[in-house]
Amino acid sequence: MRETVMRRVPAMVAAVFAALLATLVYVPAAQAASGWPVVKNGDKGTDVTTVQYLLTARGYATDADGAFGPGTAGKVQAFQSANGLNPADGIVGPATWPKLIVTVRQGDNGAAVKALQTQLNAHGAGLAVDGAFGAGTDAKVRGFQQSKGLNPVDGIAGPATWEALLSGGSGSGSGDGSGSGTLTHSQAAAMFSAAGITWSSSGGCSNRNSSGCTSFDGLRRASADGAVALKRAVGGCALAITGGTETGHAAGTYSHGNGYKLDFAMSGCLTGHITGTFTHTGTRGDGAALYTAPSGNIYANEGSHWDVTFLN
Repeated sequence: MRETVMRRVPAMVAAVFAALLATLVYVPAAQAASGWPVVKNGDKGTDVTTVQYLLTARGYATDADGAFGPGTAGKVQAFQSANGLNPADGIVGPATWPKLIVTVRQGDNGAAVKALQTQLNAHGAGLAVDGAFGAGTDAKVRGFQQSKGLNPVDGIAGPATWEALLSGGSGSGSGDGSGSGTLTHSQAAAMFSAAGITWSSSGGCSNRNSSGCTSFDGLRRASADGAVALKRAVGGCALAITGGTETGHAAGTYSHGNGYKLDFAMSGCLTGHITGTFTHTGTRGDGAALYTAPSGNIYANEGSHWDVTFLN
């Protein structure tokens, strides 16, 4: 009797393993995919801008302001309902992204190409977000595909390329809205250049270890996104960065060195925007007048420049 039971045990184990394997094989791909970020109401940043451009490309016109508010959530819900996604909860996650992305290639034009260019710039491409898929965008797509080991390297942004772009963890809005990822100097510089933001240093350099330089190495992605949002808000007003993460600034948790702060050159239109839009919230210990935005970002007038702390 004991021998009979012992002979049955391996067969029973094999049967259980086969059943478990079957459940794994038949998990829907949209649920199994783990590379897609989760973007929802309250988030900000590049992934939000990407969602907004893609919604427009899909026929749900949405302002690409990088802020995921009720309007964007409503458009997402409408898109989800129209595409049979359940629940239609307004959250863009692994089930929604594959339906939302648009395969684009050289010669294409429009909002989906802008979405692609926005994502490529988040990886340091430095492209103009003009919605025209030309030779420059094609080269950047091929370079990205090669760097990620994607096959084929064909310059076509399809599902695999989109997922690789969005799974980089640098899009600010990947689930907690914190945007805690950091950038290299070249990545941040590419973002600023694309947004029309300039920067300068007394030494004409970007070495983080020199106080005479202006460096963006280690800048929080949320801070970079905040600078781009500020540029959008001031419109034609010139926005120039004079201080980043380089040494020589005051220490602290929410410091330049930790990627929370940027200095902006003083200008009449920038000052007018800050003082006319945000709430005056007192005076800092060094005498700098403080203004606080609804997002929680703090603007300090240091006389020669605006010292901005990006907390969201």
